[in-house]
This record gives sequence, C-alpha cells and structure tokens, in this order.
Amino acid sequence: MRSFKTYIPGAIFAWTLAVMVSCTPGSCFEKTDALLTASFYRNDAGKLQPPDSLTLFGLKMDTNKIYNKTLNVQPALLPLNADTTSCSFVIRINGITDTMTFWYSSYPHLVSMECGYTFYHQLVDKPSVTDNIIDSVNIGNRNITTLDVENIRIYY
Repeated sequence: MRSFKTYIPGAIFAWTLAVMVSCTPGSCFEKTDALLTASFYRNDAGKLQPPDSLTLFGLKMDTNKIYNKTLNVQPALLPLNADTTSCSFVIRINGITDTMTFWYSSYPHLVSMECGYTFYHQLVDKPSVTDNIIDSVNIGNRNITTLDVENIRIYY
C-alpha cells in the first residue's frame, strides 16, 4: 500500500495544470475603434495623393490634435462621438484651413466576447465643408466599422 506522501507531487502537478488552463484570461486582439477613413485626392489630377502637411482636430478642441503638421498622411482616421449625431473637424491641408461637419447615426456592435462592444456609425448625409482648399468630399462607403475601408474622398 502506498503512503499518502507519494500522491502529493502528482496532486500538486494536477492542481497547477488545472489552474493554468482554467484561469487564462481572454485577450482581445481585434480592432475595436470604428474610425472614419478619409483618403486625399488631388482635384487637378484626380489621383490619390497625400497632402504635404496635415493638421486635424475637433472643432473647439485645438489643444487635442489628431494630426499636427503631419507629413504625407494617407488615409486620415477620424474618430466620431457615439453620444452625438454630428462632429465637426478643423482640417488644415498644406497650411490652408477648412471645416468639415459629418452627420451620422451610431449603434452598438459586438466585436467579440473578449473585446466586448464598440460603436459603429453610418453617415446619413453628405458632409458639409468650407471651400478654402477642399474642393469636394465624396462618400464612398457610408458604413463606418472596424474594417479598413475608405469612407470618404477629400479632393483638394
């Protein structure tokens, strides 16, 4: 008959293995931010071309810049606020400033059990824009999700 002491190492090993397998936390490796993707096009050539310099921030939020004199940005990623139905941005392309306003609806979307929920958005109207350097803004895809898809084209 075996003594109790011979079973202790096996029990400790089994307990350690059970704890390691059962207590592994789920990790989120998926993209969770739904950002509006804006590509830049030269109006005279109609081809994809990043601006030499881009500064972008929310209207009345100039201390919190998304891009600050950043070179060759293509595409620009703009965060939308799920608590409102519109967002306005100040955009400075090559030193010339315009203002863009987007109207959208937001809805929750389950990314995964590990990542939880995020908000997706849908553009409901064409963005309004001042015309200092930006000639036009065209919507390519109204659905703003976590996928890397061009949502709008900015012609300057």
